[in-house]
Amino acid sequence: MIPTPKSRLLAARLPLLLLTLSLTGLPAPGRADENLLNYIKGAEVQPKGTWELYQWFTLRQDKGVGSYSGQDYQTEIEHGFNDKLAGAFYLNGQGINTQGLLVDAYIPKDEKYGFKPSGVALSLKYNFLSPIKNGIGVSLYAEPIVGFKDPHSGQDKMTYSFETNLLLQKNFRDDTLIWMTNVGLESTYSKRADVSDLPPDFDWPVVPEMEIEPTIGTGLTYRVAAHWYVGAEAVYQVEFETEVGTERWSIFAGPTVHYGARKWWATLTYFPQIKGGGDVVPGQNDPDLHLVEKTKWEWRFKVGYNF
Repeated sequence: MIPTPKSRLLAARLPLLLLTLSLTGLPAPGRADENLLNYIKGAEVQPKGTWELYQWFTLRQDKGVGSYSGQDYQTEIEHGFNDKLAGAFYLNGQGINTQGLLVDAYIPKDEKYGFKPSGVALSLKYNFLSPIKNGIGVSLYAEPIVGFKDPHSGQDKMTYSFETNLLLQKNFRDDTLIWMTNVGLESTYSKRADVSDLPPDFDWPVVPEMEIEPTIGTGLTYRVAAHWYVGAEAVYQVEFETEVGTERWSIFAGPTVHYGARKWWATLTYFPQIKGGGDVVPGQNDPDLHLVEKTKWEWRFKVGYNF
């Protein structure tokens, strides 16, 4: 058969056509509000009219003395009201296992349970600039939180918090390299419940307390293959408390891996404490870390489903 001019043109264009089809099979550089990192939020918002269901799990372990493990659970549903504004509702839970560890005002006795409800929260996220359309992403995030369990001891404690964050995002290299930075402030009013059978002379204040917690975090992630991102994130946090002024500070940093499919995604982060200061756990074996309200390391796993 003698090739016709039309068949020759098709053969010449076939490699380009195959390349185009292969590229269109690649995922976009993260759908709007897909969590490419775990501790750092992106500036994009949930698209108008869409819903997303998230499940978080955070494991906090090791205070340098005794045995300590804390588990945090969060179920979140998010809705895009329009292309600028999204809102979410959260149900929080926790588990605790602390043995042979006493810390004045924080851990009064051994406690162990697998899961208990610990609080609820709402959030709003408003996007001013999109990293895709405007070259840089800028959003404002606000979250009121009500809690009724202490995350450190597992005891009853009422907390009322309000968190605000400025979210910045910049995409590079055709949206395959993504940088995100958050600057936040959380204000908290809290009151512990009475605990019976405390050790002699143990300090367990039940008067109301006020805390202010500035936080700054940044992260970078890169698409290494179709569906896969690998990166790192870091968070610096300091807390000021009613009676003592600067109570603690800490720096956490670690690697993150993310997988994004068509309808769902998952992100895993290992987050060790790099440096910290403030109050110390009596007898802790590493004085360069803050282990009263934090732990030596955390793991966080988050999965989301779009519908």
